[in-house]
Formats: sequence, C-alpha cells, structure tokens
Amino acid sequence: MLLPFVITAQGNRASDTEVIAVAERMYCPVCENIPLDECQTTACLEWKDEIAAQLAAGRTPQDVIDSFVARFGDHVVGVPQDPLIRALTFVLPALATLLALGAGLLTFRRFADSKKLSLERETVSGELSDASYRERLESDVRSLR
Repeated sequence: MLLPFVITAQGNRASDTEVIAVAERMYCPVCENIPLDECQTTACLEWKDEIAAQLAAGRTPQDVIDSFVARFGDHVVGVPQDPLIRALTFVLPALATLLALGAGLLTFRRFADSKKLSLERETVSGELSDASYRERLESDVRSLR
C-alpha cells in the first residue's frame, strides 16, 4: 500500500528544468544582481525548493513569480510588474536621450550660425583693405609685446 503513494508523490515533483526556467527569471534576495538560478546561498536554495513545491502543486511559472513578487516586491524579478511603470522605465530614458541630443544639436547649430554671422558682418561692412588689415595686424603684434 505504501508503494503507490510514494510513486504518486514522486510523479508530482517539478523537474529541475522547470525550476531553473522560473529561477532564471528571478534574482537572489541576498546577493545583488545575481540570478536566482546561479546563486547557491541558503536563501536561494530555499526559494528554489519553494518554487519546486509550487510547481508541483500545479501552479504556473507566472503564478509562482507573482507570489514571490507579492511577498517580496518587484526587486525579485528586477523589472516592475505594473505595465505603466514598466513602460515608463523604458520610455523615460529614451525621451531624455532624445531631448539631450536635440539640445546638443540646437546648441551646435546656434554656435555655427553665430560664427557665420560674424564673418558675414566683417565682409558686408566693407572689404578689408590691405591697409586696414596691416594696421590690425600691427596693433595685434604691439599688444603682444
């Protein structure tokens, strides 16, 4: 009578592949930025056992992850679970980058236009004659002495 019970209990056990598939989507609660499937701390081993137990109980991988997120927070998966917050974490840095590039481009254009205008003013106000050029050159040399 005991033999059928043991066989049934072993049949409900989640495979290591299933546990690893869930664990690689989560992070260690103790170590920083270490995936759960790679970490060997006591806490991670306990979490992997709990994942196996939940999978064996018939829960889906997403249900298992959701239960951990509900108990320990979004840092368990490394990405916010709320769709709005998740979208903002990807959209805001992209918008900030585009704004910075736009501001830089605008600044360089204004700088280039100001140089172009100053050169145009000199030529529009009258062609520099040789005498005026020589006079400016001599005054610059005198100021250096």
